[in-house]
Amino acid sequence: MNFLDLARRRQSDRGYTDRPVDRKAIERCLEAACLAPSACNSQPWFFVVVDEPQLRAQVASHCRDMVMNHFVDTAPVLVAVVAETPPLIPRLAGHVKDKQYHLMDIGIAAEHFCLQAAEEHLGTCIIGWFNEKGVKELLGIPKGKRVPLVISVGHPKDSTVRAKVRKELGEIFQYNGYARHGV
Repeated sequence: MNFLDLARRRQSDRGYTDRPVDRKAIERCLEAACLAPSACNSQPWFFVVVDEPQLRAQVASHCRDMVMNHFVDTAPVLVAVVAETPPLIPRLAGHVKDKQYHLMDIGIAAEHFCLQAAEEHLGTCIIGWFNEKGVKELLGIPKGKRVPLVISVGHPKDSTVRAKVRKELGEIFQYNGYARHGV
């Protein structure tokens, strides 16, 4: 499949079957994540894959609340993405430029993971709204570390690829300068 087809296929799935996910498929997703670029090749990420049913249910309970993310209960795998402390040079560069390069890097790695999952015919959803403290405690993640994202993974309950509602290409770019109308 060409890349644009894969990008069109990748979507946020919010419902999964109870079919188990093969660990080899998860490991291919992790390999894809490891191939992601990062500032100064710092690779500021660590992935905690949760597929043991009881622990997964406990982690899921910290990834949902009264209104958000109830679908996590159906995901057979949850992946906590841990932000590792980047080496000195990218940390200093981030401070000088007022940019959190490590978070950009983690976002790229998470998307690489999700694109490979789409190639594996797995569904994913990147979750940023969750009880980070509860997830960290359950997974034994040290207090000084952050978990910016959790990724739900599974076989989608509905395998239909939804049409993407996106801005038109002409609305999102311009060559050689920024000159948006009405701004």
